[in-house]
Amino acid sequence: QVQFVESGGGLVQPGGSLRLSCTASGSISSIYAMGWYRQAPGKQRELVAIVIGGPNYADSVKGRFTIYRDNAKNTVYLQMNSLKPEDTAVYYCNVRATTSNYWGQGTQVTVSS
Repeated sequence: QVQFVESGGGLVQPGGSLRLSCTASGSISSIYAMGWYRQAPGKQRELVAIVIGGPNYADSVKGRFTIYRDNAKNTVYLQMNSLKPEDTAVYYCNVRATTSNYWGQGTQVTVSS
């Protein structure tokens, strides 16, 4: 069993900031990547940012979002600055281990005035 604790979503005005966090626990080992995906209504789930070795970002968030990982805590963070309405989506934590691929339950981010 793998458990996730996601937090940090919410409603923010355009130009504002949010920080998401995700902690994975339980029967999980040999994690080689942690990251975030998002899915907006009527759209496919897409990669936002992921740490595989170093950080990797979708073009749409480069320069605005920062991902970082605390290996000791199996936690990944996503600092989101200069948020835009088009960033509105459910954000999902993703953990990749050698044996499986895991997903958090998702947290809603809404950017609106």
